[in-house]
Amino acid sequence: MTLSSLLVQLLNGLAGASTLFLVAAGLSLIFGVTRIVNFAHGSLYMLGLYVAYSSVEHLAASIGFWPALLLAPLAIGALGALVEVLLLRRIYHAPELLQLLATFALVLIIKDAALALWGAQELFGPRAPGLEGAIQILGRRFPVYDLFLIAAGPLVLLLLHLLLTRTRWGTLVRAATQDREMLGALGVNQAWLFTAVFALGALLAGLGGALQLPREPASLELDMLTIGAAFVVVVAGGMGSLPGPSLPHWSLPRPRRSSSGWACSTSAAPRWTFPSSRWWWSSPSWPPCWSGGPGACWAARTRPRAPPVRPSCRCAR
Repeated sequence: MTLSSLLVQLLNGLAGASTLFLVAAGLSLIFGVTRIVNFAHGSLYMLGLYVAYSSVEHLAASIGFWPALLLAPLAIGALGALVEVLLLRRIYHAPELLQLLATFALVLIIKDAALALWGAQELFGPRAPGLEGAIQILGRRFPVYDLFLIAAGPLVLLLLHLLLTRTRWGTLVRAATQDREMLGALGVNQAWLFTAVFALGALLAGLGGALQLPREPASLELDMLTIGAAFVVVVAGGMGSLPGPSLPHWSLPRPRRSSSGWACSTSAAPRWTFPSSRWWWSSPSWPPCWSGGPGACWAARTRPRAPPVRPSCRCAR
């Protein structure tokens, strides 16, 4: 394999990894706050792709391609809020197995609904206006839209970081990952906070699916393929850590077989790749439960609390 071929394969993998980051970030955000492993997150990604196809097909002529495309993640975010209010809010204190079965039931419901609405055939979306062409990289052509996807991932990560560290809502979200009981004692409505977090995670999954419309067809198999890869990335980066998922899939791409030949996908980086980058995502701005993964969450919950300090002086009798 020549250097140009290897570079194109790497860039192709980074384009897919950028979309995978959006899905993994939403999945990690939902788990970090609600402690629910959302098995239906891949279905939200698939549904975002289907909704983007219908939105672009029917509305692109009147409002433009990009506004029609961005309506899809907004619709998926609203659907996520509805799912949280009607289903997940009732099982927050249920056993983990029941939560997993409930979200897996959502997978079956969403897949059957997509089959009834769009059919079993693959649906190809149009090219993105202004990004249809390709550029020359060491004598090989590379799509401009893939370069756009590579830049979109870090941009979304920056916006999420600003949202969670510079706003009051982000402060409440980070506080919910550490001590829900104290947050409720301070008068914060946890129910609507959890709804907003789930809606944001669903919006990220829908955005990842919508951005793939000019790049790959919508199909019913995308839900399981996506959730499997997202789980690998989230576990490797740390469950409940938002910056964590950005490291594994951008650090070690791997080739995979596609219908048009060898393309480049991503895989979770081995654990030894993280200590050199750990300084970035374990900064004081992130609570330990987000930056340290499930081990830190469990340690924070089970660590014995020190007894209250009593004054050592003796009162005069």
